[in-house]
Amino acid sequence: MPMFMASALIIGSTGGIGAAVKNVLVKRGDEVVGLSRSVDGLDVTNEASIKQLFEAHQGQFDLVLIATGALTVDGHVPEKSIKALDPSAMVGQFLVNAVGPALVLKHAIRLLPRDRPSAIVALSARVGSIGDNKIGGWHSYRMAKAALNQLIHGAAIELARTHKRASCVCIHPGTVETLFTKNYAKTNKTVTAEEAAVDLVRVFDQLTPEHSGGFFDSSGKEIAW
Repeated sequence: MPMFMASALIIGSTGGIGAAVKNVLVKRGDEVVGLSRSVDGLDVTNEASIKQLFEAHQGQFDLVLIATGALTVDGHVPEKSIKALDPSAMVGQFLVNAVGPALVLKHAIRLLPRDRPSAIVALSARVGSIGDNKIGGWHSYRMAKAALNQLIHGAAIELARTHKRASCVCIHPGTVETLFTKNYAKTNKTVTAEEAAVDLVRVFDQLTPEHSGGFFDSSGKEIAW
């Protein structure tokens, strides 16, 4: 039986993966609330924006999915070498891919139930793994995703003290065919957003408190930090 049979909150619900996950959950009967920049004006790098939109939801969510992120920020593409590092690009990556999810997490915890299983899931990326990094490059993006992974790991420890049945994890969705990855998917096996969503929901349903603080791929296999 699926764990999430009540409701889910998807942050980034109009993006390729967020929208696809929303469709999968809705089709199986879950109640889904979506928030995004394009529809709701949500700016995950602005805490006031997050707080204002979250305060409109006083109910509880069995799943909070943070599906925001970007490879290219303010025109800065992923670097191929250390020589290409740019301070403003690095700050931009951290704001979107680490600070934004951190602020969402801060305000999402109060929306989780304490009397039943629940989960906060942040979409991360395998390139954020230090142990899996064999080729270098993409330094700002890698650093930001590694910071996100650390955030989720630390938050899971705190969450376990107040929400005994909750899990807080990072998941790498794979290389998904979206606008997000279209310029970078040539050498990687890709899946459609719909395929990725089915895989992700399957992982969501299998999450337990024992998984909390972990980093997994779309099959549920653990990824090295």
